[in-house]
Amino acid sequence: MRTNIVLDDQLVTEAFKYSSVKTKKELIHIALREFVERKHCLNLLDLEEMGEFEEGDDYKMGEKQ
Repeated sequence: MRTNIVLDDQLVTEAFKYSSVKTKKELIHIALREFVERKHCLNLLDLEEMGEFEEGDDYKMGEKQ
């Protein structure tokens, strides 16, 4: 998907310090992947807190082992 956006130059410069990538495109892809992974992990933690996910559950099969 092609998109034109205005980025915070200071934030981009700081993000490059923590990354080995050379382009803004690569940096944004990493940021998006990490954002999605983090949200996924938080959703799993929410399920655990609600008692819907317990240790030993096979979340792929929907059953306890």
